[in-house]
Amino acid sequence: MKHGLIARFRQALIMLGILLFAAPSALCVEEVVRIGGTGSDLGAMNILAGAFERSHPGIKVKVLPSLGSGGGIKAVASGAVDIGISIRKLKDEELSLGLTSALYGRTPFVFAVGKGVSAGDITTAEIIRILEGTKSTWHDGKRIRLILRPPTDYEMTILRTVSPAVSMALDSALARKGMLSAQTAQDSADLLETTPGGLGFTNLALILAEKRSVKMLSFNGVYPSVRNVANGKYPLSHDLYFVVKPPARGAAAQFIRFVQSPAGRKILEATGHVTMPENR
Repeated sequence: MKHGLIARFRQALIMLGILLFAAPSALCVEEVVRIGGTGSDLGAMNILAGAFERSHPGIKVKVLPSLGSGGGIKAVASGAVDIGISIRKLKDEELSLGLTSALYGRTPFVFAVGKGVSAGDITTAEIIRILEGTKSTWHDGKRIRLILRPPTDYEMTILRTVSPAVSMALDSALARKGMLSAQTAQDSADLLETTPGGLGFTNLALILAEKRSVKMLSFNGVYPSVRNVANGKYPLSHDLYFVVKPPARGAAAQFIRFVQSPAGRKILEATGHVTMPENR
């Protein structure tokens, strides 16, 4: 009996040794950074996350499906995510929650079209007529299918800045029954890709990072490029902010520093962003 107990004890020690030394990775706990917010830049965040993970073993970055800017900010405040992505500055009530934001990039707001649209440019006058419903076909006679976003969505806010006449025409479009509408940035891109004659509103970063099959239109003769936003020739753009509950620590702080590093900035520039000075 005694010899049997000793034998089983030795066997248990051997198994413990195997667990400790033959498979140490099974005992390691990965640190996770959770990122969520506007759908406008989730594609770029996924690319950045992959590059960050390759250079930071032991850290996993989880990019959540679109929460919207407001949803991402609330998630940071509640502790559900570590880093929020927003296309707007924090409101006073959000600042009162102890949150801070940092501008990390800017990307062109884009008028984009779907399958079979021959147009290459759109003017302010044409936008007004399309929104009002007085222009319903493209130059080749194909029907224009306007794809809107919810009235409070930031794309609609940017569109209103074009002119007071555009803002009034947008109210008319939003009030018409039967209009196509997309809840998220990804929904809008999906509709653009699948709707013949579609016209919608998106941004360059989403198109490049997600490799979307849509065509970008120049606006009043100016193409929506990173260079034209940086030099002020193209007037419409999204600002993009990291939102955190300070101080950002550990892996979350490392990820933000990576995005601001030369390697991170290179990825941002390749995915349609004007990059910002570090710590701006």
